[in-house]
Amino acid sequence: MKKMTPRLTQKKKRKKLNNGGTMQGQIVKISSNIHYVEQNNQLYPCVPRGKFRKQHILPRVGDYVVFLPEEKVIEQILPRKNEFMRPLVSNIDQAFIVVSLKEPDFSLSLLDRFLALMELHHVKSIICLTKKDLLEEKEKKEYQKYIHYYQEIGYPIVYNDELDKIKKLISNKTSVFTGQTGVGKSTLLNRLNPEWHLKTDQISYSLGRGKHTTRTVELYHFLDGKLLDTPGFSALSFAEYSKEEIRSAFIEFALYPCVFKDCTHTNEKECQVKQAVLENKILRSRYESYLKIVKEDKVC
Repeated sequence: MKKMTPRLTQKKKRKKLNNGGTMQGQIVKISSNIHYVEQNNQLYPCVPRGKFRKQHILPRVGDYVVFLPEEKVIEQILPRKNEFMRPLVSNIDQAFIVVSLKEPDFSLSLLDRFLALMELHHVKSIICLTKKDLLEEKEKKEYQKYIHYYQEIGYPIVYNDELDKIKKLISNKTSVFTGQTGVGKSTLLNRLNPEWHLKTDQISYSLGRGKHTTRTVELYHFLDGKLLDTPGFSALSFAEYSKEEIRSAFIEFALYPCVFKDCTHTNEKECQVKQAVLENKILRSRYESYLKIVKEDKVC
């Protein structure tokens, strides 16, 4: 008697199909609930499985995923290097923090907040200075001590006219440009790629598509690397982080270990960090930025 082959149920059929038809790619744009996954320079409009919503998982631009090209469904989000909520992005290698030396004035406090945010997300920071041509000689000498300090503690610094240097840094990395309004992000990007024709009088910048009217974020191939086009990092709050995490985000503090390991460098006696500030080994403005974050952001 011929042995009957058991019929596959619909669930087993789909499982069998899924095992043989999955691909890996990267989300490069999210519009409404359509997640555009790139694989070998081809875009696949997909939707995520409902399980992600139940698990309170939000797919992000930059996520590496496993998806079904035929069914246009995202099955799995692969482990992330880092992730942000505003904007909703992940897997960033480095951030160019664009800072104006004048008009608007050089803001050490804002620079330190951006640097701390990137440290907490394990993103390499590169400080990009603009508008140095507006400085008088006296101002150049004054700012040089700050520039030297940030270089000494480990942050690379470039000027916006060092285009070859910036292009080299972008190569083989996923980068984002961020900074205060009016510091010259659009001008810099125009110089890197004149074909974008960005308007320099806008609050937001967008790669060749006019002013941002939504919170859409996209990831592009650029100069042998990838560039995130984003309205900017609107969340510079540190309320969700502990004092210990904020302390570690100011990287030079680790060079001055205190007697007590749980020292918060605020009101404690025999604090080596406070002593280093008094001895001008730590920039006073850096320490004041730290105190402001810890106190004003009500860090836990």
